[in-house]
Amino acid sequence: MAYVVTAKWTAKEGEEGAVLEAMSRLAEPSRAEPGCSLYRPNRDPENPRVFFIYEEYADASAYEAHGASEHFRRHGLEDAIPRLEARERAFYETLDV
Repeated sequence: MAYVVTAKWTAKEGEEGAVLEAMSRLAEPSRAEPGCSLYRPNRDPENPRVFFIYEEYADASAYEAHGASEHFRRHGLEDAIPRLEARERAFYETLDV
């Protein structure tokens, strides 16, 4: 069973390019984290201000480690997130069905 996080980020008007850049710098080190099995950023093809991130971790602790990482602090918390007008997150566990 994996721990899944989805995030929907809506950039402030005119900030979508900077959010994309921060997300680009965040993706590679996030994928390299020991507990991360998938880190997939997406962008709405009809609204370039809207981003959707799908993440899978070994467990909730691995996700918490991601949130405490230096790269998330720098590129997420200090760069991308202040440029957002909205941020939504949801948490799931995969099913073995």
